[in-house]
Amino acid sequence: MNILITSASRKVNLIRAFQQALAQEGEGKVIAVDISPFAPALYFADEHYLVPPSNKPEFLTIMLDLCKKLRIRLLIPTRDEELPFFAEHKDEFADVGTFVMVPDPDVVRVCQDKKLFIEFCQEKGFAIPESYDYNKSKFPLFVKPRYGKGSRQAIRVNSQEELKILIKQIPDVIIQEFIQAPEYTIDLFADFSGRVISVVPRERIYIFGGESFVSKTTKNSVLIQEAIRLARELRLIGHNTIQCFLDKGIVKFIEVNPRFGGAAHLGFAAGAFTPLFLIKLLKGERLKPMIGEFKDNYVMLRYTEDLFLDAKSLTKKEFL
Repeated sequence: MNILITSASRKVNLIRAFQQALAQEGEGKVIAVDISPFAPALYFADEHYLVPPSNKPEFLTIMLDLCKKLRIRLLIPTRDEELPFFAEHKDEFADVGTFVMVPDPDVVRVCQDKKLFIEFCQEKGFAIPESYDYNKSKFPLFVKPRYGKGSRQAIRVNSQEELKILIKQIPDVIIQEFIQAPEYTIDLFADFSGRVISVVPRERIYIFGGESFVSKTTKNSVLIQEAIRLARELRLIGHNTIQCFLDKGIVKFIEVNPRFGGAAHLGFAAGAFTPLFLIKLLKGERLKPMIGEFKDNYVMLRYTEDLFLDAKSLTKKEFL
């Protein structure tokens, strides 16, 4: 069973996790692609190739050919910008024998449009940070772009003067209350029918550039049950990264990324090894839900490593 990970970038832990899962469950290769030869994760995969950006017209043909010729059973998109593309074309990949871990296009649209996500939560009865318009703001507050990822242009605002400046700088700005409460990422895995298999909440203790560098798992039943309810209403499949606050016992959702997050390997290490779950599903196994079956108070301390290569070793291997 060969697995393809797109936009490999620095996702070395994800490459290694799928290699470990394949070693446990049978034979297969992990193949990585990226647009840049400077993506370190390429050099940890069993095979790697350079491909054009997903917004280029030739990208679809190249990716379909790659999946067909390399007999890719599972494709894992990892970058927000490419999720709509793979959602729109997943039936074409299915025709060449490749399952793409991505929900339906309308689900991706709701997840990536913060205004649509707010409207979805309001309609379905999920708590979210209170939203304001420009003239009815209570300070301090929090602003962020309608479309965006990580912490880009997500800023605390302390005055009307600051707000006035930022509104001019940030397109389609979302204005919400500033919440001083613990922030959580919830790694939730659902099978291909949307049945939730595992849920691992982790407190975001230290965050840099929108990613958790220090996190701790927590068996909080309120977080777990609300995440399950959200996943069912939103029709999520595969591995998902849910962001929220726990404010005075109330789960307030911020966003959902229907993909593996940068710190997902804490959930793997705590007992919810979702790369293995995906392989088992593709082999036709029915997974038993394991809600709450993970190590509690398990701490992850992330750090960087350096990879040294001779300049001549940098890949020029394109898939044509």
